[in-house]
Amino acid sequence: QVQLVESGGSSVQAGGSQRLSCAVSPSNFRKKNYCMGWFRQAPGKEREGVAAIDGDGTTKYSDSVKGRFTISQDNANNTLYLEMNSLKPEDTAMYYCAALARLEVCRSPRLGSQGYDYWGQGTQVTVSS
Repeated sequence: QVQLVESGGSSVQAGGSQRLSCAVSPSNFRKKNYCMGWFRQAPGKEREGVAAIDGDGTTKYSDSVKGRFTISQDNANNTLYLEMNSLKPEDTAMYYCAALARLEVCRSPRLGSQGYDYWGQGTQVTVSS
């Protein structure tokens, strides 16, 4: 059973930066067999995939964050990151990390939430103008 715990969300001024972390356990989970992603959901809006990474490290971003957000993973520490720069008020949302288990290596990053098996509890990001 994979468990995900997000942290790092807070209130920030527009134009600022923030880094979210997602601790993944257990430590011996087969990393290449998981597609990982960051999603967000604002009040009254549908959940949106913003960044994803596959087992080979290939990344994919939504158009709304491309060029501003960076997804990365530290396999030694079992942590997934989302570096967010040039934040805008419309980035305000609850941010979730998620993992999708595959029987083989995850070969393609996935921004769609369907199929993701494991979700964290979320961390709130608030961007004020």
